[in-house]
Amino acid sequence: MIPFDKIPSPCYVLNEEALEANLRILDLVQKEANVKIICALKGFAFWYSFPMVAHYLSGATASSLNEALLINEYMGKEAHTYCPVYTDNEFEHLLQLSSHLTFNSLSQYEKLLPKYFAFNKHVSLGLRINPEYAEVKTDLYNPAIEGSRLGIRRHQLGNQLPPHIEGLHMHALCENDSFTLERTLKALEEKFADLIAQAQWLNLGGGHLITQEGYNVEHLVSLLKDLHLRYPNLKEIILEPGEAVGWQTGVLVSEIQDIIPCKNFSIAMLDTSFACHMPDCLEMPYKPHIWGAKDATSGDPYIYRMGGNSCLAGDFMGMGDYAFDHPLQIGERIIFDDMIHYTMVKTTFFNGVKHPNIAVWTKDGEFVMLKQFTYDDYKNKLS
Repeated sequence: MIPFDKIPSPCYVLNEEALEANLRILDLVQKEANVKIICALKGFAFWYSFPMVAHYLSGATASSLNEALLINEYMGKEAHTYCPVYTDNEFEHLLQLSSHLTFNSLSQYEKLLPKYFAFNKHVSLGLRINPEYAEVKTDLYNPAIEGSRLGIRRHQLGNQLPPHIEGLHMHALCENDSFTLERTLKALEEKFADLIAQAQWLNLGGGHLITQEGYNVEHLVSLLKDLHLRYPNLKEIILEPGEAVGWQTGVLVSEIQDIIPCKNFSIAMLDTSFACHMPDCLEMPYKPHIWGAKDATSGDPYIYRMGGNSCLAGDFMGMGDYAFDHPLQIGERIIFDDMIHYTMVKTTFFNGVKHPNIAVWTKDGEFVMLKQFTYDDYKNKLS
């Protein structure tokens, strides 16, 4: 048992035993279904643990130059790169770092293909396709919503894969099970079966919550084996979960600094912030589990709302209050469960996306650069 009372607050704490248990499940799927499972860094980028991840998984997926650099420096395995848009000044560097690279649109493919030809290295190129089907409940996380900027729709493609395209990449799941994947595959094949039959690899994206209790691993393996049989041309079938890697592997330790009484509840003021440290709780939105707490309707008599320590008026857990069987005290620890995947990543540089430069245009007409964010800023925020 981790002695949380001896850990400084606030603090993210990864449990390596829980991480390795997840990785063993994912590796089992790899071997049973003859697929590659790679770690999506947008969901799990705890690079201290990358040697353990690399021992079990086939590589990782990057959606920015920073993530590709992190994979190469700390994992040393395949880097499958997909960015919604590539900039000219980063594209060649990404080619150097990648084993696979996927374009989000035909216009990006056409614009950047000459740069690829000028590059003296084979990188397996792919296209992201939009199946126009998803069972994602929150529109903010739904890549197949009407008007989505992610992926190429079927009517935009002809009957042949464009020249030099070897793979197809689909991502339409979010915390889903194998039965959702089954229905999504059916929708995908209704539109893209002829093009899948021409590809060398198919990436089924992330959102597969394989390590969640109750996930039907046997059903997933059966689906993937059948997919191999339908498309013997596919040399690689790839899954890229991020959340499933870090699922239930750690916590965020916080401490109550003040208690503010209200009419029907009290507010526990913490030394951590939802806006600054747990932004996904506000944007998703979802209500994280707190150790020792129940839902406010449970009947336990002491009702609390969790408040963050920033000055934003909405920096509190607005998805619902928590019930405790005892009155909380200043100095008591509040342990937020399952905080090591998206929550921790969004605290830092989500997707490794570089922060904007900071500069001044002086009254004398001079441009002064004050700060340019680098890979080291991203890496050090994750360590």
